Amino acid sequence: MMFAWLNLESLAVALSIAYLVLAMKENSLCWYCAFFSTAIYVWIFGDVSLYMESALNVYYMAMAVYGWYQWQRGGTVKQGLPLCRWTAQQHLCVVVLTLSTSLISGYFLTVTTDAKLPYLDSFTTWASIVTTLMVARKVVENWLYWMVINSVSIYLFIDRELYQTAAMLTLYLGLSVVGYIAWRNSYFEQNAATATTDPI
Repeated sequence: MMFAWLNLESLAVALSIAYLVLAMKENSLCWYCAFFSTAIYVWIFGDVSLYMESALNVYYMAMAVYGWYQWQRGGTVKQGLPLCRWTAQQHLCVVVLTLSTSLISGYFLTVTTDAKLPYLDSFTTWASIVTTLMVARKVVENWLYWMVINSVSIYLFIDRELYQTAAMLTLYLGLSVVGYIAWRNSYFEQNAATATTDPI
């Protein structure tokens, strides 16, 4: 049973890494990898009493479908979304909302369940919900959010003895830096191309 569980985690890790690498390249195939990896993690996280993480992966499955559609058919011309950036005010609202909901759900989990590290579990869950939406909408700063989320998640998963997943998130942390640089450069190139094609 333990061997089968480790094999499932290995498959989920491999699919998750494939998702991130493809996302860095703005390849919509990333959403297929996301869908199947998160389906596996729904069961894994529930089995180790990380209920918020398990619920989060149900959301990820739905967002994989949404993200694929947006990258393929979104935008004003229905040919996929361009990269974009959010304002400082939008980011401030996201941070305040994330911290507030994390405190509320962390307290709820503490008094009603046997959840482990409920406040950290809640934070990574709510922050990931918003950040996954940012990825689906191609917001450049999503990678900065993932740097923070991955750092917290590494500790969370080591505590739950999910060592392969913790190792994967360590890799994710480094790739998030690369992803941010790649998307930022693509954003500037995209805007420069748009500026040269706009009528004077």
